[in-house]
Amino acid sequence: MSLEKILAISGKPGLYVLKVQTRTGFVAESLLDGKKITVSLKSNVSLLSEISIYTYDAEKPLAEIMQNIAKKENNGQTISHKEDNATLLTYFREILPEYDEERVYASDVKKIVNWYNTLQAKGLLVDEAPAATEETTPVAEEVVAEPAKKAPAKKTKAKKE
Repeated sequence: MSLEKILAISGKPGLYVLKVQTRTGFVAESLLDGKKITVSLKSNVSLLSEISIYTYDAEKPLAEIMQNIAKKENNGQTISHKEDNATLLTYFREILPEYDEERVYASDVKKIVNWYNTLQAKGLLVDEAPAATEETTPVAEEVVAEPAKKAPAKKTKAKKE
């Protein structure tokens, strides 16, 4: 599942898809209503691919947690994010038993469950082949073209009259 272009924008509800970058920020499209907005570089924006959840051993990427939820729910919807905190935390413990209970709050679990349901409803949760992970995907090297050499300008002879 690819969360590369999915954004969470602080102060704005829902998730957004990065459409195009501009000089002063970027244009994003809401997954809730499809409206496009411009976002300045001063806004607090998080890429879902960069978000991780604390565990007692290390941090787990959000994509891995989304995959765990998808496996548990057979790629269907999960519980509502409006459930009470105890229900949400119990459910999250089934998904990620080793999460750090002191650093992961019920509000974090609500966001994850809400994001999962939003992405699932839009069909954006697609299983990736195991070979397509970031570690095994070769990075294309950037080729820089040599500047073209200009031919020397031809000298024109002045006509004598």
